[in-house]
Amino acid sequence: STKNLTGGIKIPTVLNVTKGGRDDDVTIEQIVKRGFGGVYCVEAGGPEPGVGCAGRGVITVLERLNDLGVYDEYDIDVVVYDVLGDVVCGGFAVPLRAGYAEQIYEVTSGEMM
Repeated sequence: STKNLTGGIKIPTVLNVTKGGRDDDVTIEQIVKRGFGGVYCVEAGGPEPGVGCAGRGVITVLERLNDLGVYDEYDIDVVVYDVLGDVVCGGFAVPLRAGYAEQIYEVTSGEMM
């Protein structure tokens, strides 16, 4: 969640904003919010629990951000993806193979979420 960076403001998820609408109706301002320290925040969203593939949702969001030109618009140097570690499908590996990351650092915790 990006709530710590946005002062508790809930960001509409990319998947919810794009659901049922035309792609050209979506603007960068709808899905990207500036948070603490100038960090730009985006919430991907995902399928209902037990339905669909969360990895597919991540791919869709990354494609949408790319199509909208978010990385160029904000001149972003570093992107941090905060993803769940308990996903049973291999869908999260697909964006990595598609070239959305040059380096990967895995951070884990033994704490209960």
